[in-house]
Amino acid sequence: MGQTVKEKIERLYEAESKDRNAEFDVIFAEFIDGLNRGRFRAAERVDGEWKVNAWVKKGILLGFRYGEIKHFFRNEIFSFSDKQTYPTRSMEDAKNVRVVPGGTSIRTGSYIGENVVIMPPAYINTGSYIGSNTLVDSHVLVGSCAQIGSNIHLSAGTQIGGVLEPVGALPVIIEDDALIGGNCGIYEGTIVKKGAVIGAGTILTSSIPVYDLIRRKVIRASAGTPLVIPPNAVVVPGSRPITTHEFAKANGLHIYCGIIIKYKDDRTAAATTLEDDLRPSDKPDFTC
Repeated sequence: MGQTVKEKIERLYEAESKDRNAEFDVIFAEFIDGLNRGRFRAAERVDGEWKVNAWVKKGILLGFRYGEIKHFFRNEIFSFSDKQTYPTRSMEDAKNVRVVPGGTSIRTGSYIGENVVIMPPAYINTGSYIGSNTLVDSHVLVGSCAQIGSNIHLSAGTQIGGVLEPVGALPVIIEDDALIGGNCGIYEGTIVKKGAVIGAGTILTSSIPVYDLIRRKVIRASAGTPLVIPPNAVVVPGSRPITTHEFAKANGLHIYCGIIIKYKDDRTAAATTLEDDLRPSDKPDFTC
């Protein structure tokens, strides 16, 4: 029996040679096709828990190891220089996806699910996964390997952090039915669970605690464990006093934190429902 794509990637990654060869071209083409089609993912749920597929990150890194700088000339207005292993992604195989014109770039190796809407300008990096019926609004960054679920609204100006190295690090994960408000920043492997609402301007990282007012607990990341926002939590920006430093106490200084002010109810759910009219229609469009 021949080697699987995973086994071939692992073998090439461990090889000492830095020289590109025909074998790499064949393996990498199959690997990128698998990413574009959603067959391979940088992370996936196993027995209810999110696990990193380190071999996928290794495959992406191989593209940078063996890729050569190439000038891509689309027309007189749009051209760029990048590794020839990572051109912009063809959307011919995407199902009912809207990519509104105006400066959006989608790098190959990104999965774009059915009925996704991408407003300009947005940037979607390689290894990312975007589930069906998700809206990627203007000025949104979806970083490398980030896993974005279905029925999600990534509001304007939001940044979803990426991660390639170390290969075992969990990427940012946004589960189904979440709403991420405008100008949010979600980084360092944070997991936003199903149905959560992240209020505008909220920053979530592994070093920022989140205070749950409803359940009276502090949510933190720890060594080997990411920051996890509970299902249906409504998180807003907040601050807490600095009590461990005399100068800070004397001057009334505070430091940033996140606050869970409630858990989503029917009223909140109705307010965060995405407009169906924004989605691509299955009916043919004869307008010009």
